[in-house]
Amino acid sequence: MQEKATIARPYARAAFEQAREEGKLKDWSAMLRLLAGIGSDPLVRAVLKNPKVSTEQVQGLVADVGGKALSESGRNFAKVLVAAGRLDVAPEVHVQFERMRARQEGTADVRVVTAYELDEAQQKQIAGIMKKRLGKEIAVSAEVDKSIIGGVIIRAGDSVIDASLRGRLRQLGNEFAK
Repeated sequence: MQEKATIARPYARAAFEQAREEGKLKDWSAMLRLLAGIGSDPLVRAVLKNPKVSTEQVQGLVADVGGKALSESGRNFAKVLVAAGRLDVAPEVHVQFERMRARQEGTADVRVVTAYELDEAQQKQIAGIMKKRLGKEIAVSAEVDKSIIGGVIIRAGDSVIDASLRGRLRQLGNEFAK
């Protein structure tokens, strides 16, 4: 994983600088999300490994799949990734781009995992708490995972707050194992 992060970093920086220059951070975010989806698709990965498929053919495939969602500079960026044999790192490029974008915009993405769906008031409450803690505007994305049994897991960047019942049971099991 570290290797992909290292490989993706210059591409993410280049995309970010281009997006800033164009004044289109949000548009680039969407294009990179699309490229990440294309780059992680099993069928596309199989095509990338096929020695009978030329770089130009893969570039055409990506351009066709991306369609109008890719601007001219977005298509050029995709061509560069394909030509360098790096379409597989597009998901990591997107992740790093989003981190740069969040720093630029003074926002933080917070992922909340709960056993049951959160209503809007609960999401706003979590956003308020995390805004105080991080000092940034918060974008909350909620996810349901019944395997955590109860409680909540909050991820903000590299920070994880695991207040789930599953996490507490695991911690208790570790204490007994000592």
